[in-house]
Amino acid sequence: MEVTLLRANVDNAKELHAMQVEAFKELLEKYQDFDTSPGSESMEKVEARLKQDFTFYYFICIGQQKVGAIRIVDKKETGNHKRISPLFVLPEYQGKGIAQKAIRLCEEIHGNGNWELDTILQEPKNCHLYEKMGYHQTGKTEVINERLTLISYEKRRQTEPE
Repeated sequence: MEVTLLRANVDNAKELHAMQVEAFKELLEKYQDFDTSPGSESMEKVEARLKQDFTFYYFICIGQQKVGAIRIVDKKETGNHKRISPLFVLPEYQGKGIAQKAIRLCEEIHGNGNWELDTILQEPKNCHLYEKMGYHQTGKTEVINERLTLISYEKRRQTEPE
């Protein structure tokens, strides 16, 4: 299965927002994190991000089918971290290695060192994905509510998955 990235622009805001809400719906219902979940963000917030010159949104595609998206924050400054926020794959396409391939493609485009991201500590599959991709816990956590804690990861330089 070949995964490709297609750069999104402001004209794609509505489509991107709809996919993001669908992809995060289950996690939003589970954790009730209405202030922080990408599943509860407004279309206007997605549109505003698309207008940022340091934001790179990509649709994750299999053939012509858009199956998810990834946003990279890359200010292209030496020593500055690049950030993944958010990354999502539609529910029917999850568990097929698509997110791994999308991360690798983004690392090829934006460079393979100095990355950071946050994920849900209570979601072992998410943590496993990032650890398999060479990301390490920083020790920084943020309690969102009694159900949900965000945990920070970073990747300093390229490492091969085991």
